[in-house]
Amino acid sequence: MHRALFVLTPSEGKRLIAKGVKEMPEVQEALHSGKLIIAGGTTNAFIAEELTGIKIEPDRYTAGIITKGRLCVTPSKERISPVVIIKGEVVEASWEDVIEDFGRGDVFVKGANAIDASGMAGVFVASPTAGTIGRVLGTLYARGAHLIIPACLEKMVPSVQDALGKAGTLVFQHSLGVPVGIVPIVGGKIVTEITALETLSQVDAVALGAGGVGGSEGSTTIAVSGREKEVSRIFDMIKEIKGEPPVQGIKRRCADCRSSCSYKRND
Repeated sequence: MHRALFVLTPSEGKRLIAKGVKEMPEVQEALHSGKLIIAGGTTNAFIAEELTGIKIEPDRYTAGIITKGRLCVTPSKERISPVVIIKGEVVEASWEDVIEDFGRGDVFVKGANAIDASGMAGVFVASPTAGTIGRVLGTLYARGAHLIIPACLEKMVPSVQDALGKAGTLVFQHSLGVPVGIVPIVGGKIVTEITALETLSQVDAVALGAGGVGGSEGSTTIAVSGREKEVSRIFDMIKEIKGEPPVQGIKRRCADCRSSCSYKRND
């Protein structure tokens, strides 16, 4: 039995998760013979990049974002549209149109703001109609399509269920950032750094702890164990991932925002 220990920053975790999602059987099947939609999100930008080989700016591959210590949005003019892949080819098509033709073997990838040990995920929504997730969730459930939820372990919370009744775009009298509600997701497949490691190699992986300073905030310390060949292979991959630059994010100027947010300065 061989063992390895390493720390992954959030960006390194996103890259690892992206590599793991690429190798999932349902993703491979959709790539070859079905449809795949990669919704907006910073982790999803890494996934889109791994699946297409096209360089994608994660700062622009999102709508809602948490940056500079606040909930905010990326300006519409800065956003990259979600990547749509049909039978292995990136197509210039609206994801809203493609979702109408989704079938059982097709895959929708949507990140989360919260995950818990029960397997429930939560997605923040600032739109009064719940944005992307509000648009697609019923369709995915009704048709039995695959919903993959990539999320770093930094998103782990005690209980998504407990959080549901405490949020909403209209419930807060004070908010340092854009007020949000939470849409719960059950039945999707959550993919964390641990899931990715165990997808990419025959190792057992466990999170030992979390946190850090000096650029390592939000990091996860992970141990893996298994046969020497498998541990060495995954350790080499981790060394290649190390150094992935952090995602900075692009936020809307406060002067351009109509949200009921307590920030009023022009930044």
